[in-house]
Amino acid sequence: MHDHPTRRSVVFGTLAACASVASAAADDDDPRKEKRPQKGDLLVFSEGEREGQTITPNDLKIGEPPIHAWPKDAANAIVRDGSRLNEVLVIRLDPRELDEDTLPRAADGIVAYSAICSHAGCPVTAWIKATEGNDDVFKCMCHNSEYDPRRGAQVVFGPAPRRLAALPLVIRDGALVIAAPFIGKVGGQQG
Repeated sequence: MHDHPTRRSVVFGTLAACASVASAAADDDDPRKEKRPQKGDLLVFSEGEREGQTITPNDLKIGEPPIHAWPKDAANAIVRDGSRLNEVLVIRLDPRELDEDTLPRAADGIVAYSAICSHAGCPVTAWIKATEGNDDVFKCMCHNSEYDPRRGAQVVFGPAPRRLAALPLVIRDGALVIAAPFIGKVGGQQG
């Protein structure tokens, strides 16, 4: 008996590895992953220890930094992470601070917005004190645009031409659920 692998075991091992890689690649190519958030989608963590897990209202505390999230089709468990334009900022604010346009799109003070800056399409990654005023705001570090989530992610500083697209939410069965598609254009200005 010999301890080295037979030609047959090497061939079958190689075929199994190739099939596994092909299967993973097919999952990544699923066009449903690129679809924009849809009514009924859940929100899941897009990064960190809980990546892929469903976000619940208990995960968000008033005034804490936003959670970065992906929409997830609840019917077939497809996380819509195939386009960076689908990444969402989710934050809980004091409902009394939300303006009259923002409040109806919020779920118990929880609001969601596109994580893509409307200026040049960079990711909005910071939660800091506003350049002007005392409120914390979302900030795109590429060109310093700032957005106030209490006022529909309206631009409060910087070159961005419009607010971040809003994603209306509801709470259903203890989870955050998308109530309607994005309101507003997602991404940077053209040309």
